[in-house]
Amino acid sequence: MDEKFLWGSATASYQCEGAWNVDVKAESMWDRYLHENDLENGDVASDHYHRFEEDIRMMKEGGQNSYRFSLSWPRIIKNKEGDINEKGIKFYHRLLDACHKYDIEPFVTIYHWDLPQYWEDEGGWVNPQVAYAFEHLAKVCFEHFGEKVQNWTTFNEPKWFIVNGYFIGNYPPGLQDVQKTMIGAYNVMLASALGVRAFRAGNYQGQIGIVHSYTPVNGIDDTIETKIAMRYADNYCNNWILDTAALGEFPIDLVAKLAQDYDISFMKTEELKIMKENTVDFIGLNYYARTLVKPYTEGETQLVFNHSGKKGESKVVIKDWFEQVKDPNSEFTEWDTEIYPKGLQDGLIEAWIRYQLPIYVTENGVGVREDVTVAQVNDDYRISFMNDHINAIMNAMDYGVDVRGYYAWASFDLYSWKNGVEKRYGLVAVDFKKDQIRKPKASYHWYKEIIESQGKKIQRRALD
Repeated sequence: MDEKFLWGSATASYQCEGAWNVDVKAESMWDRYLHENDLENGDVASDHYHRFEEDIRMMKEGGQNSYRFSLSWPRIIKNKEGDINEKGIKFYHRLLDACHKYDIEPFVTIYHWDLPQYWEDEGGWVNPQVAYAFEHLAKVCFEHFGEKVQNWTTFNEPKWFIVNGYFIGNYPPGLQDVQKTMIGAYNVMLASALGVRAFRAGNYQGQIGIVHSYTPVNGIDDTIETKIAMRYADNYCNNWILDTAALGEFPIDLVAKLAQDYDISFMKTEELKIMKENTVDFIGLNYYARTLVKPYTEGETQLVFNHSGKKGESKVVIKDWFEQVKDPNSEFTEWDTEIYPKGLQDGLIEAWIRYQLPIYVTENGVGVREDVTVAQVNDDYRISFMNDHINAIMNAMDYGVDVRGYYAWASFDLYSWKNGVEKRYGLVAVDFKKDQIRKPKASYHWYKEIIESQGKKIQRRALD
């Protein structure tokens, strides 16, 4: 790893900023959804809106040289007509200026899930107008912030906000509709391509990519039936985002399979051409766990995700496609996330072979319950987790994979969607009950040593 390698940490606007109705910010779909359902929300979150300079200074003091964060669409654009909120623009200028003041390279995501409610009222991602509204947002961001940003990504994790919002129904808008899931997925990938096109047309500096929630797929054995299930799972989990963003085409077998039972007339030739001609410069991969599958056996589709932190609640079965299973030899978090660093090593190699594009590991971390009232959280489990996953990255780089950065999730404790603030990922502890006090955890200091050594202090081992 050389001096150009980006060592950083990451956040998302809704999860950390708070200030949900401050400075003319519009309502987001998450504001409405969480308020109406009386769920724990991000109204205040980590109060990053008011404390960003302290947070960025702590990144610098922790040895980090980059900060990955997202821009809030409803903070920047007031309404469907596309009018700009100058106060929102000024906020992000201040944030970017703080990054440069502390020699922190900004790595900016345009959309991390917080769709303005004024567009959700018009159908959200099922409405093709939203893709073109995103194009307008992207142009506004490039025009206002382009001189301060070298690394852009269009979207964070299209799979999660589309599948959870339209297919599983546990995120807003809370639907369970395969046809709308397909349309939403198509519109998001069109929007990403439109954003790339706008970036290239404006001849802005730097590069542009997309960030995907990467779950490399393994099978329980080498039978033909399992390999078919693996392909179904890979198309569902990964390929409709990465193939489309990097190669410019949806997986043809996925389209053919869906066309047997659903209407694909929403796919327009001229829009598919836009996707083909506007592929990304790099890919960002968020890695938490792999997907281990077996062939589908029986029963209806079931998609249950653990938001309680009580082990054993998750279940994924897609009828006639695949069933996700748990490796009995693996360790799992309280939220049923497998701890499997080899999946990152293998997945990086697979993505490199397939796409031949530079890769950033844009999120990697472990969520746990922690007592932050102590003087310092001694999170040895997080240190172990990060060590083993950075080791996996270095193993992949030894193979020849062009990895250019690693971002811990998260920079500090923040609101974790429907898991609230109980599920903590931060390198820095935030006491949400006591004036948002920030206290570095043991992992923060460990990470600084790793960065200063350019990874040489990582405990290396082969992953079999």
